[in-house]
Amino acid sequence: MQSTVSVIGALITFFICADAFSFVPSSRHLASVPKSSSNLSMKIFDWKRREADESALNDPDGPEWTLNTIKPAPGSRKRKKRKGRGIAAGQGATCGFGMRGQKARSGRPERPGFEGGQTPLYRRLPKFVGKPTGPGHTKTVYNLIKLDEINSAEPGSTCNFESLLESGSVTKSKYPIHKVVVGSAEFTAKDVTVQAHAFTASARTAIENAGGKCQLLKRTTGEVIEA
Repeated sequence: MQSTVSVIGALITFFICADAFSFVPSSRHLASVPKSSSNLSMKIFDWKRREADESALNDPDGPEWTLNTIKPAPGSRKRKKRKGRGIAAGQGATCGFGMRGQKARSGRPERPGFEGGQTPLYRRLPKFVGKPTGPGHTKTVYNLIKLDEINSAEPGSTCNFESLLESGSVTKSKYPIHKVVVGSAEFTAKDVTVQAHAFTASARTAIENAGGKCQLLKRTTGEVIEA
């Protein structure tokens, strides 16, 4: 009798435990998660790049690009944003400048270098000794004429930038004033009168030691001011 009761109790306990843990699914009964069939390795936000066929671009055996067949990548060139063409476009009325304020007015909001009142960068950095910097200071920029470019001048002739340009010894210059400096090659011209707006000390010495003369020109008119 006692053995029968113990067997019945064991069966009841088994069924209760089975019902209590029947909600836990087995791993073999879980449905497999479908994998993505996309070939993209990263997310491309530009829809033109997503839909474009770039197989020819990545083909190493494809056609060679030339100046008349090259073209920008799809989506890399955007149209200019048209402002002030109605509020439906998103940039109408105030055109993205807000309602009011200094930066909404016409003209430049503040001067170049202004940092809102704090000490600007050009005042925080130290000065270079002998080289004034900052607003109001300018530097004279010359076109440089090297001594070896004058080697083709005939003895006893007068040489300046215009004559060197005509003979093909120098190329065109974007600076109107010229300075004679020592070049990398040896100066071989003899008895030449060189006209320029400035000379370095070593260049003047080399010209005079070769029997030549240095003539300074006025920057505004080009007249000889010193023989």
